[in-house]
Amino acid sequence: MITSSINFSPVSLNLSGKNILIVDDYQEMRTILRDIFRNLGADVKKMHMVATGEEAIAILKKVQFDVVLCDLVLGAGKNGQQVLEEAKYLSLVDSSCLWVMISAEKAAEAVTGAAEFQPDAYLIKPVTEMSLCTRLEKIWVRKKAFAEIHQAIKRSNYDEALNLCDQKLVSDKANTFDLLRTKCNLLGMTGELDRAQNLLEEILSKRELPWAKVALARIFLKKNEWDQAKTLLEETIELNPAYIEAHDLLAQTLQAMDDLTGANDVLERAIKLSPNSVMRQQNLGSLSLKTGKLENAERAFRKSIALGENSALKKADSYLGLVKVCGTKKNPDEALRVLGQLTKSFNGDDVRRRALAAAGIIHHQKGDVEKAAQIALEFDQSLPNQDERPLTSEESLEVAHLLLVAGDKEKAIRLLQSEIKNNPENAALHKNVSEIFEQAGMQEEGSQLIESTRQEAMLVMNRGVLLVSKGQYEEALGAMREARAAMPANVRVLLNLAHVIIAYIQKNGSAPDLVEEARNSLTVANELSPGEPRFKRLMASLNELV
Repeated sequence: MITSSINFSPVSLNLSGKNILIVDDYQEMRTILRDIFRNLGADVKKMHMVATGEEAIAILKKVQFDVVLCDLVLGAGKNGQQVLEEAKYLSLVDSSCLWVMISAEKAAEAVTGAAEFQPDAYLIKPVTEMSLCTRLEKIWVRKKAFAEIHQAIKRSNYDEALNLCDQKLVSDKANTFDLLRTKCNLLGMTGELDRAQNLLEEILSKRELPWAKVALARIFLKKNEWDQAKTLLEETIELNPAYIEAHDLLAQTLQAMDDLTGANDVLERAIKLSPNSVMRQQNLGSLSLKTGKLENAERAFRKSIALGENSALKKADSYLGLVKVCGTKKNPDEALRVLGQLTKSFNGDDVRRRALAAAGIIHHQKGDVEKAAQIALEFDQSLPNQDERPLTSEESLEVAHLLLVAGDKEKAIRLLQSEIKNNPENAALHKNVSEIFEQAGMQEEGSQLIESTRQEAMLVMNRGVLLVSKGQYEEALGAMREARAAMPANVRVLLNLAHVIIAYIQKNGSAPDLVEEARNSLTVANELSPGEPRFKRLMASLNELV
């Protein structure tokens, strides 16, 4: 129940002129909440009230709201969490919007654990005018303190945002830890991992903060210092067992350490605490499949699909994972039924190709070799050429798997070698490639191909930088251009090409086409792998030259 009182109105909370959205499936509740806001000085003409998640998304696409008050449970269709996820995923609300979720549930499972999709506050029913106002006032004060920083981040001006953090750390003692947390996040985003690590270690030397331990563990994970990350995360979970983000990151760390069973166990414990995350259920399904826990994998994938039905976070991977489970369990008819669901639920050539590849493998498992070969031939005729968008890593691996089982070994190996060349330092991808070779009975040959291709890529990646160090600028530029043509999705190649162009310009003078080539190379690298440490430095060097 929600109660209203007309006598409380904090002086610093000013709702005049603010756009306010109330989302609740009960008319009586919407009316009470509207009256509370009116008592606080809000303009009724600026208030919008809707009953369903779908109506909420529709109005969010039209109006920029300052305050959203949303019930967690909204009957059929999207729930409040899914509305919030979609609003943030589609950038329908910005950092200045106050989003308060109302719930009758005190259970931790109401929270998904994804920090980027959390509301500013939860309020447990019954909600009074005083409790709502007090919470809004507190959020508003914090939003105001961080407004300039968030605007700088929105403009991708991270240097300005970092400078603002430093300024406010001197003057705003009330928000010290939130400012430090924001600064650490910014350093991580811009790839300044050493600075972020030093700051986090300094914070932890003064006070044990769970978020700081998790942030430091994330830095160690990026640096491949897995033992240190694991230790920090285990300590955090022991003291804060409900800290879901720590569970998710520990599972990632254990996967990187090739401890799939340990990672699976961690996610199973996390799921008990917070079962309503599309991605967490999908990740558990993938780990359970890899560790042979087929019943658990099927249950997790089906749960992920069900949760994703009304979510912006809905992914094809959950369907394709379930298809693999059904195939492994010798249930091809169910696998094909799930593929039918997938093609009805998603558009796009990438999903179509992945679904077709999965269908080919299922037909091969059924013994219909002719049908599998026919699908493989379709791929041979429809693979993108050099001028079109290349296959994603997922597409490449799945198509290569089909081509191998269908007997087109040469094209399958070319696809897999291309993936290794573009990702020569990605151990997880190399393991996936190795598994495909193993399933095709080519384990030894596959291992040799992976290693020789990886070494070849490493030589090509670094050749241009080596030539620059010898003063051979023309040769270096030519070498890196050839490398990019051969490995267009290799982040190191893209960054090295920009490095070589910058060195060439410093030696021979600027030219607009070279500047544009370097900028394009850096932009593509950042799209493929946001937050690379060299990206910011190289872009700054390029801008200085211009």
